[in-house]
Amino acid sequence: IWHLQGPVVGGWYKILDQLILGTTKVVAVKKMVLDQGAFAPCFLGCFLAITGAMNGLSVEENWSKIQQDYTDALLTNYCIWPPVQIANFYFVPLKHRLAVVQCVAIVWNCYLSWKANRM
Repeated sequence: IWHLQGPVVGGWYKILDQLILGTTKVVAVKKMVLDQGAFAPCFLGCFLAITGAMNGLSVEENWSKIQQDYTDALLTNYCIWPPVQIANFYFVPLKHRLAVVQCVAIVWNCYLSWKANRM
């Protein structure tokens, strides 16, 4: 699933730049709110569902695992990503945003892998 993350996130950043125009601090906050309010919850749910399926969980086991892990993972997401994304959207040009996110994602993906593979 990690090989899908780059193209999906990169495409999302292009969409955000088309939806919310400008480079002010207010624009950066608006992009972060949309990113963390819409994209992050969906992406996290998909990640947990795909990981559970790839680990051979039945539909019922996978749903139970998602219910167990989703809220905690989303709350942890909200501790890490909003400040990263505000800085990313304000200071970093679009063509370099994915690289910034991938640096932070090294730690985030380790956490998600641990969370998703705990039984």
